[in-house]
Amino acid sequence: MTRVVLLLLWVLCDRNDGLHIRGDRDFNGTLSGALDVVADVDLSAVIRRVDPRFLSVTIDASLASEEKFMYLLGSPKIRTLAKALTPAFLRFGGTRQDFMVFTPQRSHQPDSRFTAVPSPSAPSCDDLRLPSWLEERLTEEWTRHQLILLKEDLQRKYRRVKFTEFTVDLLHAFANCSGLDLIFGLNALLRTADNSWNSSNARSLLQYCESRRYRMNWELGNEPNSYEKKAGVRVDGVQLGLDFTRLREMMSESKLYHDAGLYGPDVGQPREHRVDILEGFLKTGAEAVDACTWHHYYVNGRDTSLDDFLDPEVLDSLALKTKEVMEKVQLVSPGKTVWLGETSSAYGGGAVGLSDTFVAGFMWLDKLGLGATLGLDVVMRQVFVGSGSYHLVDDELDPLPDYWLSVLYKRLVGPEVLKVEAFSAPGRSRRVRLYLHCSNTNRSVKLNGDVLKMVDDETLPDLTGARLPPAKRLRLPAFSLAFFVFPDARAAACRHRHGDLR
Repeated sequence: MTRVVLLLLWVLCDRNDGLHIRGDRDFNGTLSGALDVVADVDLSAVIRRVDPRFLSVTIDASLASEEKFMYLLGSPKIRTLAKALTPAFLRFGGTRQDFMVFTPQRSHQPDSRFTAVPSPSAPSCDDLRLPSWLEERLTEEWTRHQLILLKEDLQRKYRRVKFTEFTVDLLHAFANCSGLDLIFGLNALLRTADNSWNSSNARSLLQYCESRRYRMNWELGNEPNSYEKKAGVRVDGVQLGLDFTRLREMMSESKLYHDAGLYGPDVGQPREHRVDILEGFLKTGAEAVDACTWHHYYVNGRDTSLDDFLDPEVLDSLALKTKEVMEKVQLVSPGKTVWLGETSSAYGGGAVGLSDTFVAGFMWLDKLGLGATLGLDVVMRQVFVGSGSYHLVDDELDPLPDYWLSVLYKRLVGPEVLKVEAFSAPGRSRRVRLYLHCSNTNRSVKLNGDVLKMVDDETLPDLTGARLPPAKRLRLPAFSLAFFVFPDARAAACRHRHGDLR
């Protein structure tokens, strides 16, 4: 298979006729822009290869702020939507993970329809199907409950949340039945008198999960740079690294989790003392983690604008922050992979009317294209389902525009990154964003302009399209997002899917 996929984002048009790209019939390495752009491509070698789970998703821990809302993960609709994003990691975490305390209730059985009693094996997927009447009631209550969560976020006053085996059972069942690899975020704000991590609650949780033979991965803490604002606790990077080392030691004592993944420290993007926390963590904790994770958002969701979502300078900020993080990681721990452990368009829960609309797709697809080019191995989208307005699935459990872009990316784009650059008359074009990958060998689709809607709660639509004649120009209007599959590219880099990188 030697096909390639061109991911194209046209974020601003100075001409009424939009962007024109014309390619030679044999796709010999140069795409000529008849009016605006020339794209130089190199099909001879793979410059980078990302994890097959590169596009991954999160579930915000706020969903467990009242345990009944975890029932929503039993919805056939939400599981159908999740399956379409595999292979992927599913990270359970966020601000409220550091206020969650595992409180075992061995006889806890919230509802007879759900098998939540500990046993040697996990409940079946059929046992955990959410009845439609209960789904409707919970979605209504969840919409109202988010107002409470928003107030907590604004006031930075977070209550301690107790969760039981029920939350863990449903979360694991959702991941397992959807084909996702679960990463569970542990509470790092449980501290001892000397400000080291109190691991007793985490040990109890790990023991329970091991008793159920739940295969899962782990994180410790969320954005430690904000602990002082959220909880009046300051944890420096050196101590954080020691805390991770302690967790790794606990995992090594477990027959099930001794080789499970551990990821962290999930720091915010470099700014002021956040750099110090990352540097300190790397000194003492780099060897404990399988990948170094950090978070990135472009803008503040409370004061951003439509223009920000289309501004090349805003989009390019990802490159500056990524290079800064990767340089620090490689200096201390050469070869350590770097992930975006949480990311979306705007922090503070997203930008209402922007983060959940079509325009957010420019930031999302550019982040995927640029992130893969820069060497990020995994990008975890905040949030698949949960509070805020940057979700992929809305409060009615219906998919939003970024969900469909994510599905198309999964089905079309392979992990091999190729080199491509776009040039306009003045020089390198920043408003035309081009990214080139080998195509995904596991599923092939053609694209067109049909509106994507679920056929029913368990069926995605057919994603069909039309083949363009070889000499046909690729014509796009302004503000366009597009995937182009070139079946006759004969890209040498894509013949050997496991070849050497350069």
